[in-house]
Order: sequence, then C-alpha cells, then structure tokens
Amino acid sequence: MNETFADKVIEFNENLKFSGKLPEDFQVLNPYLDNPETMMVMKEFYHKYYNDSAQRKLMIGINPSRHGAGVTGVPFTDTKRLESVCGIPMKSAHTHEVSSVFMYDMMVDYGGPQEFYRDIYINSPFPLAIVRKTKNGWLNANYYDDKNLFEAVKDFMINSLQKHFSLGLDASEVFILGKKNAEFISKLNKETRLFGKMTVLEHPRYIQQYKSKEKQLYIDKYIMALKK
Repeated sequence: MNETFADKVIEFNENLKFSGKLPEDFQVLNPYLDNPETMMVMKEFYHKYYNDSAQRKLMIGINPSRHGAGVTGVPFTDTKRLESVCGIPMKSAHTHEVSSVFMYDMMVDYGGPQEFYRDIYINSPFPLAIVRKTKNGWLNANYYDDKNLFEAVKDFMINSLQKHFSLGLDASEVFILGKKNAEFISKLNKETRLFGKMTVLEHPRYIQQYKSKEKQLYIDKYIMALKK
C-alpha cells in the first residue's frame, strides 16, 4: 500500500530527536518523548486531515511554543482548538496559545480546517520547542534569539527542511511566518536552494498581541496569499 502524506509526517515526528549541544540556559523540549498522549493525538490529527497523497504548500513557523505544538505535536494548535475544532480531546494537558487563536479564526474564512489542511502543511525548520532559563523560570525561546543558539541548531534546521520537502511538498513557493524568521530562512535557502519564492506573512502571535483590532485585515492577507 502506498504511504500517504500523513504516514510520512508521522514517521518524521516519530524519529525527531535533537542531540546537539545548546548554549547554557537553553533547552529543547520533545513532546513526543515527554508525553505518550502527544504521539497519539498527533497521529489522529494527521490521519484525519492528511490521509491522502495530495501535494501541499508549506507554511513555515519559527519553532513550536511549549503551549502549542510543544504539547499537542500539531503546529499552531493548542489543546483547546485540538478538541473544539478538530474533535481530538487530550486528557493529559490543557493549554491555550495565542497563535492558535489566530490560525483557527483564519481557517474559518479559508473554508474550514478540512479545506485549509488539504492545501497547506505547517511546520517549523526547528520542529521542537526551545525554552530559555530566566529568573522567572523557563520561557519560550526562538531559534534566532541568540547567535550561538542559531549556530547550534542550524544544521538540524537545514536537515529538517530537506526532509520536509522530500515528503512531496510544493517547493515553488513557501509562506514564512514572521519577518525575522524570514531573514534567517532566506539565508538558509541561499545555501541550500530548497525552494523558490518566499512570501512573508506576519506571525500569528504578533497579530494577536499587537494588531488584534486589525485582525480581519491580516486574515484577508493570509487568504489572498494562500489561495492565489
């Protein structure tokens, strides 16, 4: 039997391990190793929305947050939306993540998650959560927050992007979330020539936190870019 897109993504996630050395005060969280239920709900999600061999466009995030994919294993999806929208309950964790709110509101205008996920696959060049130790405990970190951190994860990121494109994604145009993210992805692409055109969209977290009054404008912008 032919492998579906879902099978390939699940296999990628099952084999996700980062064993590189990080600068002091940074740590990688691997939800698939930390919580057995994450693996279960992730498989259910991909079997529900990606169980075909259609070619999809790639939307590239930064790295998962510890309240979103860092728990559910599904990019930009907290446990609230995993259950209320996707119909997949998670018993061992309850999380709310601001980026997830924007993403799923945007999907409503797109035509619903079924239609959105039929066209788009979301992941990050560094597909595991990164946290940084601060005086107030561990907080989310981005792979580009620290020069040494970026150097430590760069090869892993390139390898991860290569693996994503080998799943059969459309490499003619990618959609990058966040301007700073785009600067770094652009550098990686100059080295690797993995994809063609790069369309940059504002990051959902930025929109929810700073531009919530203009949210509909950003939703329209996403949909115009993705559906053209």
